[in-house]
Amino acid sequence: QVQLVESGGGLVQVGDSLKLSCAASGRTFSSYFMGWFRQVPGKERDFVAAISWSGHTTDYAHSVKGRFTISRDNAKNTVYLQMNSLKPEDTAVYYCAAGYRLANYSASYFYWGQGTQVTVSS
Repeated sequence: QVQLVESGGGLVQVGDSLKLSCAASGRTFSSYFMGWFRQVPGKERDFVAAISWSGHTTDYAHSVKGRFTISRDNAKNTVYLQMNSLKPEDTAVYYCAAGYRLANYSASYFYWGQGTQVTVSS
């Protein structure tokens, strides 16, 4: 089992940047594929980005491709989400998740953090 704790959320302006972190503890972090999802009230949790255990393979939602970058540091047991050129529609609670395959759907991930709020103000 792995425990995940997100941090780095906050209130920013349109066009600003923000970097989220997700610290993992428990079983070997480097054996997990990691994903970022986001959710707004009343809607389903949407895929944002995912990264393989090695960091060599990544996947992004179309809406964030070219603006967001997922990365990981296995030595620090941490996965990151660098978010640039933020838009109001990026406002959501962001969750990191751990699973056993690179996937863009939430059912593929078995461990979840508590989420961190990102609000982009216009």
